[in-house]
Amino acid sequence: MADQNNSLTDQERAELEQLRAEKAARQEQEAAQRERAELEQLRAEKVQQAQRAAEDAQLEQARQRMEPDDDLRMPVAQKIVLAICFVLLIAGIIYVVTAPK
Repeated sequence: MADQNNSLTDQERAELEQLRAEKAARQEQEAAQRERAELEQLRAEKVQQAQRAAEDAQLEQARQRMEPDDDLRMPVAQKIVLAICFVLLIAGIIYVVTAPK
């Protein structure tokens, strides 16, 4: 191989170097193209994951709205009013049962 390189003329050497440079440029372009394609694919996957996460969050919110908590969450004033009504109901029942006839 060393003998072949030495036996090349200046024009052949220049042509060989030009071909090698073209090959290197093509390889760099192909590598850059592969990297861009991979980057686009990763971006698309990221967008899909974000969409899935948003859809899952919406479904979970809807599920929570449809299935309210088991806790009885009322304002304190409403609880007081209900307690007073219950006491008045009990007092009315006692009055009706024990009232003189």
